[in-house]
Amino acid sequence: MPLSSLAYSSRTAEGLSLDQVNALVRDAAHHNRLAGVTGVLLCDGVRFLQYMEGPEEGIEFVFRRVLSSKRHSDVVELARGHGGARRFPYWSMHWIPVEQHELHATAVADWTLMKEHRSEAGIAIPGIEQLSALVAPHIERGTNPG
Repeated sequence: MPLSSLAYSSRTAEGLSLDQVNALVRDAAHHNRLAGVTGVLLCDGVRFLQYMEGPEEGIEFVFRRVLSSKRHSDVVELARGHGGARRFPYWSMHWIPVEQHELHATAVADWTLMKEHRSEAGIAIPGIEQLSALVAPHIERGTNPG
């Protein structure tokens, strides 16, 4: 079954608490496991940026749930991709707190290609690479704020 991926950003609901983010992630992790989807959610207290990967039908199921959630608004799909290997196979859903400037820089980066394509000069596509750089320390430490 081919791997699909999707990245989006959104604005958190006003007054969304840390406990509510943790509950959202626990609920998402349950549904993502059922759908075969893995991924990561960045949160700066004002915005979310989520990257998810899995079978196409799993991504569609999860993204429909995202679009219907009242815990955020202004959902902007950054990109979709197909193929490649999973980047976050160990997390059905995991959230990482980040600074506003980090989330903003990642959200406005180039997300035109989701696969790990490289130019002839070996330069990686920025959006997914910025996300990977923010997530890397949490993979190494095995941290889980949620």
